Amino acid sequence: MAPQQTITNLRSGQRMIFRQTAKDTNGQLLEIETFNPPSTEKEPEHIHPKQEGSAEVLSGEVRFSINGRVQIVKAGEKIVIPPGVPHYFWNEGPLEAHTIQRFTPALTIEQFFKSYFALANEGKLDNNGMPPVLITSHLGLQHQDDIRVTKPPWIVQKFLYTLLVPVRLILRRTKR
Repeated sequence: MAPQQTITNLRSGQRMIFRQTAKDTNGQLLEIETFNPPSTEKEPEHIHPKQEGSAEVLSGEVRFSINGRVQIVKAGEKIVIPPGVPHYFWNEGPLEAHTIQRFTPALTIEQFFKSYFALANEGKLDNNGMPPVLITSHLGLQHQDDIRVTKPPWIVQKFLYTLLVPVRLILRRTKR
């Protein structure tokens, strides 16, 4: 197994330690240890179309909105989110929440987290936690099997992203 890598989202303060990656598990699992400081900030509602997700809370507590229903998961408890179910989570505090999150199969969600945290650290996320639409179009298509925001509907997102990816590439070439 490769050495564990830690990434930090400077915007939210969330830290992730990659405990088992797709490379380690032959694509079967991504296991991350997360530390979420208290915050009222919520990530965008999303789905994992082809992955089951789970979170085991080691300390603190985490609130999950799953299909519009809020559940509080406390230390010693675990929650499983089937593929395709709309959800998001946050930590209202007062303590940092420490969790183990798992995604099966791993797909490329690890790369998504690394890209998303990098965008946060570069100040490229808006108040809702979303990158600019041209970057979103690229990430949205690249990680469409890993993660999707729930609004607008996927068919609208995919159409828009497909139109915008060439625009982003043209703009990148003209900046050189």
